[in-house]
Amino acid sequence: MSVTTAARVDTLNRPVSLHAGRLPRRSELYLLIGSFAATAAVFSLFALGGDGFNVVGWLVTGTILYLVTIGVVSLIAEDRRQATNRVMRGVVTTAFVLALIPLVSLLWTVVAQGITSLTPSFIFGAETSTFDWDTLETTTVAGAGPALVGTLIITGIATVISLPIGMLTAVWITEYATTKSPIRRVITFLVDVMTGIPSIVAGLFAFALFTLIVGPKAFSGFSAAIALCVLMIPTVVRSSEEMLKLVPMELREASYALGVTKWRTIVKVVLRTSVAGLVTAAVLAIARVIGETAPIYIAAGFTSSLNTDPFTGSMSTLAVLSYTGYAFPDQSQPDMSHQEAWGAALLLIIMVVILNLVARLIAARFAPKASR
Repeated sequence: MSVTTAARVDTLNRPVSLHAGRLPRRSELYLLIGSFAATAAVFSLFALGGDGFNVVGWLVTGTILYLVTIGVVSLIAEDRRQATNRVMRGVVTTAFVLALIPLVSLLWTVVAQGITSLTPSFIFGAETSTFDWDTLETTTVAGAGPALVGTLIITGIATVISLPIGMLTAVWITEYATTKSPIRRVITFLVDVMTGIPSIVAGLFAFALFTLIVGPKAFSGFSAAIALCVLMIPTVVRSSEEMLKLVPMELREASYALGVTKWRTIVKVVLRTSVAGLVTAAVLAIARVIGETAPIYIAAGFTSSLNTDPFTGSMSTLAVLSYTGYAFPDQSQPDMSHQEAWGAALLLIIMVVILNLVARLIAARFAPKASR
């Protein structure tokens, strides 16, 4: 009898399975339900005593009980490797749910509070006040039109300035500068430092710069756009640099072997291959600044009237409108101000979602297709 055959039988010549046992297919689901049901029963007893049902305590205790139970049951029925795998999968799933809770809560709160404000008159109209001579009361109607236009203008100017500077800097770092270049090290260090700059510092910088140029009270949309550029450029540089590094060196070498010049290789090969990542980098940079409040509030001020000139006068954005509506409500109509704030916040989220969808479509359209 060979060694392999001997390993398959015991002393009584009965076949021995070479595979460990397996729990039933839905055992994890049943244990999860049982764990939370058992802890719910225990916490219900405490609730009957007058302490109230502690939802957070129930969720935490139920999760811990499930992890312990699935680990013990899997260790008995299967083996230590499977038990460790099931417990770690439960831990990772728990961490994912914990990370998802704030996002879902935020979206639910903003949608629930602001959905009633999203009317055509609110989105496209300006805030107006009417005086009733019969009741001698002033009624204010909310409107986010000027803030919406200001958001598009300020963010658009910042994007037009920041994207070329950031992407060209990333191209220079990855394609032209050597690893030991002192200039490259200085630029990389400054980009890392600028990434952590508080947004209010960028607003103070832009306001101080334009105060020196045009004098005091230099509120303008262009000043706010420059403040956003300070925040956008580091994000564009870092994200674009990582995307360009992912392009295989073999593609560059193949282009050089065909006699193609360096700049044409960068344009036709490197940028063409990484276009999906570069679009993602641009979207990340725009999403990073479109909701900023402090720098715009400092550099552009606030106004409820429509201003389409970015070089003159104050200009408002949706983020600033949301902040001022909640922090400084109209004392005669506080509910209206709060609804205006929630509506502006929801409108801002919708804009970011639309921006991400457009970016995905662009990336899918222009990204190189893999051959079969």
